Amino acid sequence: MPVSFLQIIISLLAGILLIILLTAKFRIHAFFALLLACFVVGIGVQMNFADIITTAKQGFGHIMQSLGLIIVLGTTLGVILEHTGATQVMASFILKKTGQHNAPAAMGITGFITGLPIFCDSGYIVLSGLNQSLAKRTGTPVAIMAGSLATGLYSVHCLIPPHPGASAAASTIGVEFGKLILYGILIAIPASIAGYYWVKYAGRKYKNEVVNVEATNDKTISAMPVSSAFLPVIVPILLIAVKSFLTIEKSGSSVIVNVFSVLGDPVIALSVGILLSFTGIRNWNKQEFGKLLTDAVEKSGGILVIIGAGGAFGAILAATNIGQHFGNALPLEKLGIFFPFLLTFILKTAQGSSTVAIITAASVIAPLLPALGLESSEGKLLAVLSMGAGSMMISHANDAYFWVITKFSGLEMKTMLHVYSIATLCMGVVALGMVYIVSLFI
Repeated sequence: MPVSFLQIIISLLAGILLIILLTAKFRIHAFFALLLACFVVGIGVQMNFADIITTAKQGFGHIMQSLGLIIVLGTTLGVILEHTGATQVMASFILKKTGQHNAPAAMGITGFITGLPIFCDSGYIVLSGLNQSLAKRTGTPVAIMAGSLATGLYSVHCLIPPHPGASAAASTIGVEFGKLILYGILIAIPASIAGYYWVKYAGRKYKNEVVNVEATNDKTISAMPVSSAFLPVIVPILLIAVKSFLTIEKSGSSVIVNVFSVLGDPVIALSVGILLSFTGIRNWNKQEFGKLLTDAVEKSGGILVIIGAGGAFGAILAATNIGQHFGNALPLEKLGIFFPFLLTFILKTAQGSSTVAIITAASVIAPLLPALGLESSEGKLLAVLSMGAGSMMISHANDAYFWVITKFSGLEMKTMLHVYSIATLCMGVVALGMVYIVSLFI
């Protein structure tokens, strides 16, 4: 019996609402929410249990094949950089270049750079001590310092691999990592600037808020060479970017192209970054080193199961032929890049996690690409960037990162909503504007 478009829509909405309800209200892990949504949608469109399980397993396996190694290696790189103090070395170097009178800008830049391999919540925790210390030393309101660091980290977290949301969306939609990194950085820069200027403007009225978190002593990490801190972040990005440039023209099988085709593979590039990060470990301890790698694998495990469940959900949606039904029923071509943005924005604001929002949205958007007029390689890139912009807004009380900033900065919730939450709104709108401008030229 054929399934009607209305039946598919009701099933899809029921699945999405279940994800939002379980993750936001009942604090159920996103893996179980996405897995249950597979069955809700599958049963709703009259798939039998055997087909639901088979399709979900295939979707889970496909996303693991694409992203498993990348997520584990990216997480490992971030954990090692946290452990060695490389993030604080980078922050101190940038501060010296900008001067203490530009401390908020220095922390914003630091957040942007260190956020490339490190998840935003981890990056904020690691740098919060230095941030608090600078707030005391320079007399800058904590709201401005905290917001500047938070928005710098957040801008790249939402748009650029190897962060899980962007990585999963790129794999689901079919976008090359190198291009996404290059264009993601291009869009993240003005987005972070927009967030910074709102924070600087709105944070001025909170001068009386005090620092109540113990500041870190950054002298302990001053012995690390600046190059040892920066290279593990910069080299992988350059290798992936160079591969993208060299393979655009498919220029034969020259030695250079072949070498960078290997070195520029995200798995190899991140492995190179990990090897470079080892230079920051001054005192090698077998037990400590083993624990470091164990922590990285355990941390990545939680991310992998969410991404895998997202892949399973996407496979179920694809099996419903939802793209064809939407294309026949609605004039989606008029919405273009705005539909992925709106869908991700709604999911993010409703349930809090940027990663879950973009993974869920990518599963819905993938079969709709032809109807949206985004089936070309450029269109797919724009769709992922648009979802990244949507996943920025709005970060508020249901977002774990919101509470990380609140806890480690000592700010009140009212202050956070005024300074940081509105900053994420500004960032998302500016990012969408940049995606639109990019769409005019590619």
